[in-house]
Amino acid sequence: MELPSWDTSQGDLLRFCMGATSRGLPVVLLIVVSFYGSWLWSLLTSTLAQAQKIKSAKKDHRLELDDAIMRRSVRDEFFRNNKNFDYNCNSSKGDKEKGLNVTESFVKNSKGMEIFVKSWEPADFGQLHGLIFLCLGYGDSVTFYAEGLARALAVAGYGVYGMDYPGFGMSEGLHGYIPNMGNLVDDIIEQYQTIKDRAELRGLPCFVYGESMGGALALRTHLKAPTMWDGAILAAPMCKIVESMYPSPIMVQVLTKLAQVIPKAKLVSINDIMKVGFRDEVKRKHANLNPVFYVGYTRLGTGVQLLRTADYVEKRMHEVSLPMLVLHGTQDQVTDPSVSKLLCDKAKSTDKTLRLYEDAWHGILQGEPDNRIHVVMKDIISWLDARASPKAGFQQLSEEELEERVRSAVPSLINFGRLDQTMG
Repeated sequence: MELPSWDTSQGDLLRFCMGATSRGLPVVLLIVVSFYGSWLWSLLTSTLAQAQKIKSAKKDHRLELDDAIMRRSVRDEFFRNNKNFDYNCNSSKGDKEKGLNVTESFVKNSKGMEIFVKSWEPADFGQLHGLIFLCLGYGDSVTFYAEGLARALAVAGYGVYGMDYPGFGMSEGLHGYIPNMGNLVDDIIEQYQTIKDRAELRGLPCFVYGESMGGALALRTHLKAPTMWDGAILAAPMCKIVESMYPSPIMVQVLTKLAQVIPKAKLVSINDIMKVGFRDEVKRKHANLNPVFYVGYTRLGTGVQLLRTADYVEKRMHEVSLPMLVLHGTQDQVTDPSVSKLLCDKAKSTDKTLRLYEDAWHGILQGEPDNRIHVVMKDIISWLDARASPKAGFQQLSEEELEERVRSAVPSLINFGRLDQTMG
């Protein structure tokens, strides 16, 4: 029996979420039989051998990080044991040399959950061009390779602010579980609005950076709070699941009903996002060192939320009105570059720029060769400066000055994961 063929990650990480854990299997089978008959029983049982094979594979310690306390402990241990990991995530020395103030803290959201927030700011606030707020992709944390991106943007003159979503990274919540994407959007707005309201930051231009699933979240925050951002940078955004990869209507019904019963159950994801997202093999290995990245089966409730979010953004593309820079690799196997083109075609914004990078994969700012990352960062900084300068009151640079600024900023990003041999 042929199984549905969906692509991988984000909404696409829903790729055949019918590989249930043995703990939830009796309930799963009961629902399947009750609602959809024997052919679905056959479909489900046909995946059991594959699920068992995955279960017997070598265990990754990240599969056991359900609790935030465990994730925080593992992250601290990683940096204790890897003091020469570049851009020194837990050391202020390198940041002071770059002229940056980097801070991290835990704050309580309105639901009483501890949320991890981090900021990277130029030490000289008089040179601050604007503010950038990060919305990261599925499974990620602001405490790993987002550090390189944040530092590069901060060296370029922007204050950068990030948060770990509830259930991810260092924030409280069951690892990898998104019970309601609308509530997550509210969390993002709540945390970032608090930062925007700081007296010393008021009046500065504010931009949102959304990557992959974070692109969908960035757009949802805009649709809910249309005046919150002065612009958006969307890197390989998850805005729609293309028809060839979309599950059948009956499969959507199955997943939705199962999610009502076992929303936290971990299910099968077929492809490794690092393997299909990072073209540079060395950078792919570095990215996979992330000690708190969510790996393994996608939780059923999360998968359904990702699917619904992609549908939501697709249906409301025409309402997107903010200035936006959309970046996508032409060989992206995780999110479809044709969907980014569709977003730019449909959005009612009068200021929209699409950049397609030939042969680039999904991780255009982390997993590409250094020269490609330099080009992408130059596109980003140039676009930001053009839109921030009227409000922030700074003069745009000449082409030569811009190139020098990019050259100063990019090493914080392209040196990700490389070991500083001068340290112990």
